[in-house]
Amino acid sequence: MPSARETELLEAAYRYVLTHGLADVSLRPLAAAIGSSTRVLLYLFGSKEGLVRALLARARADELALLADIGTGPDVVSRLWEWLCAPAHRPLLTLWLEAYARSLVEPDGPWAGFARATVEDWLEVLRVSQPADVRDTPAGLVERTRELALLRGALLDLLATGDEQRVSAALA
Repeated sequence: MPSARETELLEAAYRYVLTHGLADVSLRPLAAAIGSSTRVLLYLFGSKEGLVRALLARARADELALLADIGTGPDVVSRLWEWLCAPAHRPLLTLWLEAYARSLVEPDGPWAGFARATVEDWLEVLRVSQPADVRDTPAGLVERTRELALLRGALLDLLATGDEQRVSAALA
């Protein structure tokens, strides 16, 4: 169980990386920005990699909590797209994209498994929205995979261009 101070610093560090990203995060500027020291961060998280893993877990928990509010049913893809388009979610989605990409190019680092885990998370959100007779079939998995690929591709385009109208029209 994390201490109150560890939780407080993790939340502050999370807010920091939502704004500044994780790519070139350095402990000294991060510690200064959140009112701590590198020594305290290293003590609480063990290493910079330990802190990055904790931040990724925090981001994933945030994403899962937000996705849990999407609900189920036949229009889940539309509701997911609305959620992805919400400007309030851009910092989380940009951080997700950064972590996803790093997970692919640095599979043994603190990002290890992040991309695979998020694919599984999203496939599960889509799975529970499918009719029971399709949900656990090979065809159901293919359908979920197609929907996820479309959403992820559209999200990449949206984050790159900000052109919500064009991308939403393409999804429709």
